Amino acid sequence: MKDKKNIRLQDPFLEREREQYEQPLPSREFILQILTEQGAPVADEELLGMLQINKDEEDLFSRRLRAMERDGQIMRNRKRDICVVDKLDLVKGKVQGHPDGFGFLIPEDGSPDMFLSEKEMHQVLHGDVVMVRQSGVDRRGRPEGKIVEVLERANNRVVGRLYEEHGIQFVVAENRRITQDILVAPGQSGAAKVGQVVILEIMQHPDKHAQPIGRIVEVLGNYADPGMEIEIALRKHDLPYEFPKDAERQAKAISPTVAAADWAGREDIRSLPLVTIDGETARDFDDAVYCAPEKGGYRLVVAIADVSHYVQTGDALDREAILRGNSVYFPRRVIPMLPEELSNGLCSLNPHVDRLCMVCDMHINSSGDIEKYRFYPSVMHSQARLTYTQVAEMLAEPDGDLARSNAAIVPHLQNLYQLFQKLLKAREKRGAIDFETVETQMIFTDQGKIEKIVPVVRNDAHKLIEECMLAANVCAAGYLHEQGHTVLYRIHQGPTPEKLESLREFMKEFGLQLTGEDDPQAADYSKLLKRIKGRPDAGLLQTVMLRSLRQAKYEPENIGHFGLGYDAYTHFTSPIRRYPDLLVHRAIKAVLQGKKYTPAQKWAELGAHCSMTERRADDATRDVEAWLKCFYMRDHLGSVFPGTVSSVTGFGMFVSLDDLYVEGLVHISELGKDYFQFDAAKHQLLGERTGQRYRLGDRVQVRVVKVDMESTKIDFVLHELIDASGLGGAGHRDEPKKRSSKAGKTAAKGKTREKKHHG
Repeated sequence: MKDKKNIRLQDPFLEREREQYEQPLPSREFILQILTEQGAPVADEELLGMLQINKDEEDLFSRRLRAMERDGQIMRNRKRDICVVDKLDLVKGKVQGHPDGFGFLIPEDGSPDMFLSEKEMHQVLHGDVVMVRQSGVDRRGRPEGKIVEVLERANNRVVGRLYEEHGIQFVVAENRRITQDILVAPGQSGAAKVGQVVILEIMQHPDKHAQPIGRIVEVLGNYADPGMEIEIALRKHDLPYEFPKDAERQAKAISPTVAAADWAGREDIRSLPLVTIDGETARDFDDAVYCAPEKGGYRLVVAIADVSHYVQTGDALDREAILRGNSVYFPRRVIPMLPEELSNGLCSLNPHVDRLCMVCDMHINSSGDIEKYRFYPSVMHSQARLTYTQVAEMLAEPDGDLARSNAAIVPHLQNLYQLFQKLLKAREKRGAIDFETVETQMIFTDQGKIEKIVPVVRNDAHKLIEECMLAANVCAAGYLHEQGHTVLYRIHQGPTPEKLESLREFMKEFGLQLTGEDDPQAADYSKLLKRIKGRPDAGLLQTVMLRSLRQAKYEPENIGHFGLGYDAYTHFTSPIRRYPDLLVHRAIKAVLQGKKYTPAQKWAELGAHCSMTERRADDATRDVEAWLKCFYMRDHLGSVFPGTVSSVTGFGMFVSLDDLYVEGLVHISELGKDYFQFDAAKHQLLGERTGQRYRLGDRVQVRVVKVDMESTKIDFVLHELIDASGLGGAGHRDEPKKRSSKAGKTAAKGKTREKKHHG
């Protein structure tokens, strides 16, 4: 037992506490040590005595204990005694709800997820942080948990629709992972009408015996109002969409033109005929390019908007930019990372005005390899704002009207195109994976609803700009890596061992093999893609290959980019709309000045946050597109369309319609009178009695039978089986002699984007 007289002097972290606080308290570590030594739960009074806490310290000490409770280090039992969590075999984690009412605990320590029954989920909402004790295993053999304590409530406000039954009003959340109806407290519905979309503030969170209760604080409007789908998505996904006053003030205070003082330490490249090349609807131009032949190859200049000059670490704009992480591109509306004064104004490389930029100036040899490069801050003057369509036309028709009206620019575009050919060869040599996907664009009516969905043809101008951006990004990664400066790399890992094994087993059925043994590289994937090109089942095979790979993310640890075949890769080319790019700019500037850049947060935390905001933006745009497509498909109820099976699950198969680029579900109950077994490895449903097989890539004709706007789900039924390959088609019997190894091409579901994306 410790000497009570000097017990607080024995705290190993006493000096740290003295540095941080005027009145140092026992450190968390020392509190845990003392509690653990007791070997049993400890009452507050006992602990106060053990640690010699004075009367005037009790409030501060209670705060520390509450913080330790929130962080899952300690908890209280029924007698309110203090327990050390590690001694209770409890697991801290986040609740992930499922639309069917059950849920999972996602443990913080990375241990296996725990199943939470519908009964357990009754006391929490999706996103809550809880302490769970394993209570057994469920019928599938998964660990099952029992919630011991709720540490943190994730939902203070919820967006949903107002309903009324038997005089009781309640809100059904738009987030389908929140399955509990939230009761509206009597007299707390305000001016909201039944059926309207509202924001509800939770007054009382759920517990074992009661539903959550809240009050309506805002009425967004009617469900079918134009733009409502975006308003819902913003709130459902907690996307910041209004700039705080201090950020707005800072943006408005910046001069709309480049000031003379901003020229200090910059190279003047205004004489270079730099141009921007973007989509027709783009308004934020963050990259400009120029190319000229020089001895042994080409000079490629990629000039990027110098956002870091205007947005400094820790200022109001920076704080909001971190929070947003990236711009979000909805159909017909953008939620920018930076206020419009910067994103579409001073930081946008608009034509015929001076702009500050960061330049990656490269020499690329005739083989397409980057031999040398340098970075420098500069002042540029864009000669033209061009679109991909215009550039493609000028390259294809150098004697045409458009080319003649841009005669001064065309030779530079032709230089770019020549370099692009070299870069393509280098890409092929490097073995970068190039999946062929179909991107789509929504064409809208004046009322803001979809008129039609059309495929976007990705021409050589798109690919040309992409290769230029890849070159600049890889130089940025190489430069900072060589200088030993920490940065957020854009990493992409290859397949997990489990996914690799599944992919190989699947390919065997088609007489194909992925080379590379246990450690395949991008070149191995590229080799296989070449082999399947032109096959009737190429779409199916490519989809399975794509799904075997992991999602790209941001991390300070460089493990390379598998898909692009780079040892080091980062994002440098879009600081207007991506926060990681802004961090890269700051790091490069610091190195150029012989300094080191230290962000406000830890690099690993920033990487995890930026990866999250990217996924959040994707989820939000996916929700909006799904709602718009449902609204569009209401006019097609009863219609029959050909399509391709785009996904197979245990409850049915999703079909992507050929000409509409809309996806819907054929439920397993609609496949015929049989028990269908789902085989995840083979991406198929197989009938036990009939031997009928439905597989990813199969061609079918379906009829639209239901469109549910509330759940944004579209239901199909099979209308007719199509024999796409001539060898068995969809719904074919699994008979060895007649078995098909071919299927129709998958109409890949693309995403509409107003700006280009590079890795």
